[in-house]
Amino acid sequence: MRLPDGSVRPYDLVQHSGSVTIVPLDSNGNLLFVRQYRIGVGKELLELPAGVLNDAEDPQTCAAREIREETGMAASNLELLGDFYLAPGYSSEHMYIFLASGLYPSPLEQDADEFLQLVAIPAAEALEMAQNGELRDAKSLAALMLAQKRLKGDL
Repeated sequence: MRLPDGSVRPYDLVQHSGSVTIVPLDSNGNLLFVRQYRIGVGKELLELPAGVLNDAEDPQTCAAREIREETGMAASNLELLGDFYLAPGYSSEHMYIFLASGLYPSPLEQDADEFLQLVAIPAAEALEMAQNGELRDAKSLAALMLAQKRLKGDL
């Protein structure tokens, strides 16, 4: 890559098709999280459901599929809360955040490499966990920030 001063420097870039994170809010005011092992940190993390867009897939279509795969629930309502670049210093990944409500059972088979444990947490408690540093997943923290006003209104 040529820098503004004219010098050239090698960089690694992860080309990414994009992704979604879902903030699933059930009728009891709980958010549905998944606990899963993450190789990058060598341990399990508590995260909001998320997934990668298929080639040229609409983000809302991806969100509707991923919530079913990861939580076993479908959403009557999927509302786009915002989008952002996850790590623009080394990746082209563009992430879309959806609030999912009107949940009802409609499971899809999980991906072969997913071993997830579903965890329901009251929305107020999840927001508190985020503020207290108990959640360590960046996409989940960003999604909760984007959903915060809506979640407080639903509580």
